[in-house]
Amino acid sequence: MNFTKIEIIGFKSFANKTVITFDHGITGIVGPNGCGKSNVADAVRWVLGEQSPKSLRGSSMQDVIFNGTQSRKSLSYCEVSLYFDNSNGMFSSEEYSEVILTRKLYRSGESEYYINKKPRRLKDIVNLLHECSVSKEGYTIIGQNKVTEILSSKPEDRRAIFEEAVGISKTKAQRLETSRKLQKTLDNITRFSDICGDLGRQLAPLSRQAETARQFNALSAELKKHEVNAYLYKVENAAGEKAAIQLKLDGINEDLSVKKADLTAADALYSDSVAKVGSNDDDIKALNDEILEKTV
Repeated sequence: MNFTKIEIIGFKSFANKTVITFDHGITGIVGPNGCGKSNVADAVRWVLGEQSPKSLRGSSMQDVIFNGTQSRKSLSYCEVSLYFDNSNGMFSSEEYSEVILTRKLYRSGESEYYINKKPRRLKDIVNLLHECSVSKEGYTIIGQNKVTEILSSKPEDRRAIFEEAVGISKTKAQRLETSRKLQKTLDNITRFSDICGDLGRQLAPLSRQAETARQFNALSAELKKHEVNAYLYKVENAAGEKAAIQLKLDGINEDLSVKKADLTAADALYSDSVAKVGSNDDDIKALNDEILEKTV
């Protein structure tokens, strides 16, 4: 692995932008206890995809952001970039001669990942590192007391070390991913079978309902047809019925005119009769007076 440079901004004790170059040979970082030597290894492990705060010696992931001192305020984010020489095609999926892996974390908890300054997913970075047998769980980075742990490990644990060294971790990761996808597919098939069974039991009632719906639609269409025909019949026969009614109305009006004339004549006759009755009453009175006079 041609690891050439690490660039750290705001990660743990690195408040200022710090660049550490790894030339050919051995590069050593020395200093007293507590000066931040282990923070460099933590920064590398963090970019490789470490998600456990305890592995980075913290209680939460935000603990890796510079928390400030008495003379300097805290930062709102941290960023670490790893530079790799890809001139020999170590990362076959990348065509650039230099590959830069970057991880950025904000104090709000949002993380961003970049490959050559382009936004990517964490999964993309992990898959890229698997091409050269590098991972956060591997032995590319060996922390304090790690050598003793390796030497005293069980044979099956030591086997994992050799598997990581020969570069089959990518294949194992792909196998694990494929196994998860297969299990998920099997679960989906089981669920699909259950759904098909439930739907099969509902087919008979749904068929009866569908037949009833078809009959209803047919009857509704027939009813609509008859309603339209009845309306057309009424429209076509409305003129004849109107003429007959009008003729009947004309006859009634003529009869009414005759009756009005008869009523007028009767009223005149009645008036004459009333006048005659009045005149007769006067004559009767005069005769009664004459009778009384003759009687006397």
